[in-house]
Amino acid sequence: MLAVVYAFEKFWYYLIMNKSIVHMDHSALKYLYAKKDAKARLLWWVLLLQEFDFKVVDTKGAENLAADHLSRLENSYENVLDPKEINETFPLETLSMVTFRG
Repeated sequence: MLAVVYAFEKFWYYLIMNKSIVHMDHSALKYLYAKKDAKARLLWWVLLLQEFDFKVVDTKGAENLAADHLSRLENSYENVLDPKEINETFPLETLSMVTFRG
């Protein structure tokens, strides 16, 4: 769902006056519109999506092979940085040396 909101926000200029078709699992969108006491972020998503003219084609996760495949890819950059290495190369003591002149 966040990917749909992000895409509509990012490509707003191209999508605002055009009809769009979104292939997604419809249950997330039904939940979003049916929830009465939603958080502010979810309400903002609803308001953003109401600006656009789009049709949702219900595609279950198992049927949507492209999204299913992308969600299962291994992230090769997941364990590249070691937290200990970061602390040694950028110790917290150097932060106190930074001064602001303005």
